[in-house]
Amino acid sequence: MSKALIEDILEDLEWVQETTLPATDSDLLILTEKFLGFEIPANVFLQAISIAAYDCAAAFRYTDNYLTVLKTKNKRKNFLLIESSREFENN
Repeated sequence: MSKALIEDILEDLEWVQETTLPATDSDLLILTEKFLGFEIPANVFLQAISIAAYDCAAAFRYTDNYLTVLKTKNKRKNFLLIESSREFENN
């Protein structure tokens, strides 16, 4: 019975306190490698590094979100180019 009570307490989000840790050198290297192969503005990279100085997990979330949006925009752009080339062939 005590095990069930402990599990209920741990599942309660009010009791959970999130700790933030700054990024280590290896974390910064991994974060930098995530941006390789993409053309990004310098301010985006510097923002990710600035966030990492205080919260490593938040910096990775920021990077992942930015790259997801960038990939989505590129897919849409490629789709539009393909569609427009088909229209020229039909005319």
